[in-house]
Amino acid sequence: MFVLLLLCVYFCAFSFVLGFTPLRWESRPTLESLGMAPIPSKKKKRKLSSILLGIAVVNKPLCQGPLRKRLVKEMAIARVNLSPEEFFLIKEIVGAVFLFLSYPSVTADIVGGWIGLGIVGGYMVPEFWLKGRIKRVKAVIVKELPDAIDLLGLCVNAGLDFMLSLKWVVEKSAPSVMMDELNTVLQEINVGKTRRDAIKDLATRYELPDLSTFSRTLIQADKMGTSVTEALNILSEDMRLARYRRGEQLALKAPMKMLVPLLLFIFPVVGILVAGPILLDFMENSPFQQMSGAGR
Repeated sequence: MFVLLLLCVYFCAFSFVLGFTPLRWESRPTLESLGMAPIPSKKKKRKLSSILLGIAVVNKPLCQGPLRKRLVKEMAIARVNLSPEEFFLIKEIVGAVFLFLSYPSVTADIVGGWIGLGIVGGYMVPEFWLKGRIKRVKAVIVKELPDAIDLLGLCVNAGLDFMLSLKWVVEKSAPSVMMDELNTVLQEINVGKTRRDAIKDLATRYELPDLSTFSRTLIQADKMGTSVTEALNILSEDMRLARYRRGEQLALKAPMKMLVPLLLFIFPVVGILVAGPILLDFMENSPFQQMSGAGR
């Protein structure tokens, strides 16, 4: 049972750390960028993905209705290139790994709990990982939004209209999560969706207060016929102020977060270093023993 508990703690810590993995790693030169022929390994990846997709089709009856819509939306936000069936297949694999690793410590009395633990672990660990990815994506968007608004405001102040400003910012900026979303908005508008609907869908997709404020300000300026330049300038100042306040909030939370490791790891060590020699000296040269010896 102790081994099973250790395995649970390990997988929980592993999923927690995995949720904070960066969205994109450091870009390194490839063979294509150096003008060399790439290694033909895409066929193997395609075959592997096709095999996984063929196995995951079994889970199609499980991924229906609101559950499928939720998974599609969350994986699109987290930028996970998987179908709901493949995600369920990963859950089943994780559950099987739980059961396999914990099998040596299982007795006849806890077979039901063992199976339930495998099912719950297989279902929850990928969910925690996906939630961590979504949280990280939203944090990146909140961080990059004020810079994107500043760039849009500069382009509009330079004389471009909103659509040309949006296109220029998307083409000239480095690839990022916010630029990808603005590129999606630009493509939707080019396909035929109205500007109001495209910006509104962006805010609805992520449900972030900053994005909602951004879309609401642009839609209101479009409806009322006011200047987009003034709206973007005011919005940029508000976003900068909100980010500054969030930084202050995190700075105020830092002492409370440091208190836990301070109490658990630092104070006991200091107590041992300070009180340890005194306690050892007291045990070796106890005054009570001397008093009892003198009394005799």
